[in-house]
Amino acid sequence: MPAAAHRKTHRLQQRPPFECIALLLQGGGALGAYQGGCYEALAEAGIHPDWVAGISIGAINSALIAGNPPEARVEKLRQFWEQVTTDAFESWGQDLLPPPLKGDWGRGLLSHMSAGLAMMGGAAGFFAPRSRWPWLHPTGSIEATSFYDTARLKSTLESLVDFDRINAEGVRFSVGAVNVRTGNFVYFDTATHTIRPEHVMASGALPPGFPAVEIDGERYWDGGLISNTPLQWVMDSLPRQDTLAFQVDLWSARGTFPGNLAEVETRRKEIQYSSRTRANTDQFKYAQRVRNTVASLLAQLPEELKASPEAQLLSGIADRKAYTIAHLIYRASGHEGHSKDYEFSRSSMETHWRAGYHDTVRTLRHPHLLERPANHEGVVVFDLERDGRE
Repeated sequence: MPAAAHRKTHRLQQRPPFECIALLLQGGGALGAYQGGCYEALAEAGIHPDWVAGISIGAINSALIAGNPPEARVEKLRQFWEQVTTDAFESWGQDLLPPPLKGDWGRGLLSHMSAGLAMMGGAAGFFAPRSRWPWLHPTGSIEATSFYDTARLKSTLESLVDFDRINAEGVRFSVGAVNVRTGNFVYFDTATHTIRPEHVMASGALPPGFPAVEIDGERYWDGGLISNTPLQWVMDSLPRQDTLAFQVDLWSARGTFPGNLAEVETRRKEIQYSSRTRANTDQFKYAQRVRNTVASLLAQLPEELKASPEAQLLSGIADRKAYTIAHLIYRASGHEGHSKDYEFSRSSMETHWRAGYHDTVRTLRHPHLLERPANHEGVVVFDLERDGRE
């Protein structure tokens, strides 16, 4: 494992004082190896989620985590990411480049070439190009609606994920998708559904690359079309619980103004798929402040007023639960461009994995991260970039 030479996590002696530990995984294609590194660091620290929720590639990583026993999860994540990536072209490309081109510019060129190979040949155990262009297939056929076939992914999921374990009411599992017919956002959740490989595949069926996935007579696309993070789904869940949430994002909302069309495409993706996580968190903090304030006011009312219809109505939103949200956000390297989410080279995967591992280790060092919030809002947000931890 790439992080093995840098063991920096300290295993907890006891569980953090929260009713629920949630791991929330955003979509982002090949960047999803970052989430594997994040989970490895959490597992080393003895932090195991009670609830895993994901969108797109985050749904696949979520299934690999929830569908395996704790001692096998990192291994299964590694198996998946080593299967879908390759180092054959990269080794050849590095030998081909002259010394002046072996810096960021050369690495960027190789990354784009590697992404081009994925576009032409697919990714092992994940997706494969169709033998004919979509418009050469009959209108109305599933082959006419996408450039790639994802049958390989179903076989991969079945070999690496124990779906009986997912459905056994251990770790709660949620993945988001979009109903193509209605346009409605839907969560497939073990609290309400029996999860199959198709539910995971539906969450990652990003058009027009991948075909819609049929489930119970309806067809679904990638949940990232509407929201690329399951944060709101978990935070709004009832009954409310004291929650420690690790929100792992693969796209940063913050960035610089682009200088050319390639940078415009990169920045467009970052803005579109970052899902405004910070804005969602700010809204949640405000809502939780209101709930805590209402609970405080109701506690001060005389008994006769507590029984009034108005007080009874307000009691439904009163809340004293506490939430800690730790943001882990992948920061792209200088050589990565708009193709970084479909660049499946082995070295890029290892780089993303290491970044997730070390970002999580650094975040876990914060002395107050694992403490139950004691402020009035009952919400504390930790952000590696904003807090500037070393």
